[in-house]
Amino acid sequence: MVITNTYQAVITTPVGRIGLRMVGEAVSALDYLPAAAPEQPATDAATETVVSQLQVYFRDPGYRFSMPLATTGTAFQQRVWAALQAIPPGTVLRYGELARQLETAARAIGGACRTNPLPILIPCHRVVSRQGLGGYAGAVTGDPLALKRWLLQHEGVDVASKKVN
Repeated sequence: MVITNTYQAVITTPVGRIGLRMVGEAVSALDYLPAAAPEQPATDAATETVVSQLQVYFRDPGYRFSMPLATTGTAFQQRVWAALQAIPPGTVLRYGELARQLETAARAIGGACRTNPLPILIPCHRVVSRQGLGGYAGAVTGDPLALKRWLLQHEGVDVASKKVN
């Protein structure tokens, strides 16, 4: 059972229910929730801003988020997450390409993507494997990959092509 009072908002989106946690004015977590999780309006103006920006993104896939983020992670994870935010909507990079840019290993990039506390806002869905989509939120099969596929298609990426299949 999901306890929604741990979230400052629970919203319905085209990819399902999303819970938002805030630290002050900054977003600290974006969680995919079960469909049965009850909606919860934003508890404050900062959270309402995040909700509004997400709604714009779901209408306009080219939208670039501009909100404060409160992420905790290692220096390496922070570096990868910053690089992910620089990938434009509708663009994909392979894990290996991003690894070369950051002078590290592809598996390390995958590990940082897996621990991303703010999917969509820190667009780890824009990183794919050489053989296909790769993983999403730590999964390589099932619903998380459907979310990744939907987000990429929403941004205009042809996931059925050899480029990202």
